[in-house]
Amino acid sequence: MSAVVLVVDDDFDLRETLADVLLDEGFTVHTAADGLAALEYLRGGNRPAVILLDWMMPRCDGAQFRAEQLRDAALATIPVVLLTADMRKDEKMAELAVETVITKPCDRAVLVATIRKYIADTGDRAR
Repeated sequence: MSAVVLVVDDDFDLRETLADVLLDEGFTVHTAADGLAALEYLRGGNRPAVILLDWMMPRCDGAQFRAEQLRDAALATIPVVLLTADMRKDEKMAELAVETVITKPCDRAVLVATIRKYIADTGDRAR
């Protein structure tokens, strides 16, 4: 089975485009429209190899999701790549305790290389 990527973004078109790109690259992709849906997916026992997380979303944004993720020892170790159009990306990285930010609109090659790096670094935890 291929590595699982969880794409969390409230923009339906972008979420589906990201999923299509990652599927084309051989990943298994699950999507969530916001942080609450992502937490529900993760708390259902699913463990993606990496989470691609939007910053600004209704109901539960990137910061709220990340705070909940870090509070849960079972989820805290799943790597997160922040996806944002916000120009204050360095501030966001520090606030969310993430190491990588991809700026929207994102370049396909950068996206794929980043996801592959995290999967290689953490091993394939796909389920």
